[in-house]
Amino acid sequence: MSGEATHCWIVVLDIENFSSRSDPIQRSLRAGMYEVLRAALLTAGLSDDDVVTEDRGDGVLMIVSATVSPIVLAGPFVRALDEELRQKADVYSLAHAMRFRVAMHQGLAARDGEGWSGDAVNTACRLVDAGPLREVLAAASSSRMVFVVSDEIYRAVVRHGHRSVDPAAYLPMPFRTKHGERIESWVTVPGSPAPPGLPAASPGQHGQELPGESSGHVGAEPGGVRTDTGSRRPAGGGGISVGTVHGDVFQGDKTVNVNTTGPVRP
Repeated sequence: MSGEATHCWIVVLDIENFSSRSDPIQRSLRAGMYEVLRAALLTAGLSDDDVVTEDRGDGVLMIVSATVSPIVLAGPFVRALDEELRQKADVYSLAHAMRFRVAMHQGLAARDGEGWSGDAVNTACRLVDAGPLREVLAAASSSRMVFVVSDEIYRAVVRHGHRSVDPAAYLPMPFRTKHGERIESWVTVPGSPAPPGLPAASPGQHGQELPGESSGHVGAEPGGVRTDTGSRRPAGGGGISVGTVHGDVFQGDKTVNVNTTGPVRP
C-alpha cells in the first residue's frame, strides 16, 4: 500500500497518561504496548500483509487493508486487545498501569517516504485524542480500554449487530475539534454494557445536540460545547426563545426559565 491514495481502515491506539510517566516507565510501556498489539493481531488472524503500522511514540497508527473485514477489527481484534491488556494488568504494577484509547475510521490514505497522510488519518487521530473519550476512560476506572468509531463505521458496521459486535454497548459521543469542526462518533467500553459518563441514547438517536448548542430544544445542558480537549466553548446567546411550551415536554421535577412572547399552556 504505497503511492496513490487508497481506501483503507484506519485504527489508532494511544496509551492513557503516557507523558506523565518517567522515562524508564515510558520505555517499558512502549514495549508492553507492542507486545499487546502483536498478540491481538495474531489472535484476530491479521497478518503483516494486512496491517502497516506507524509509531506515534505513545501509540500506534495502523493502516489496514480494505480487504480485511471491518467486523474483524471492531469485534475479535478489539476483544483480543482487551484480553491482552487484562493479562498485562495481572503482572504490571500500578506505576506501569497500561490502558488504551482506540479509534477506528475509514477513508483514503496515502504513503510517502515518511509515513501516512490524508483527511481520514487526521480524523482517526482526532477521535483517539478527543477530550470526551479521555473522560470516558477515566470514568471507566476498572476497565482497560475504550473503543470509539466514527459515524461512518457505526452506520456501516456496528449498528447491524454482527455476531461479534454489540451495538447496544455503544453510545453516541459527538464533539467539536479545536477548530470548531463537529465530529459524530460512537464509543464503547469492552466488557461493559455501556460506557460511563455519557447520557443514554434514545431509540434511533443520531446527530444529537451538543451541550450548549441552541436548536430550539429546552433543557440543553448549560456551559458550552464540548471540544476535543475536553474543555467547553461558550455557546452563543444567553437564552432559548420558545413560542409555545406544552406540558408534556417537561417530565419530572425540573427548574426551567423560559422567555417567550407567545402563549404558555400548562
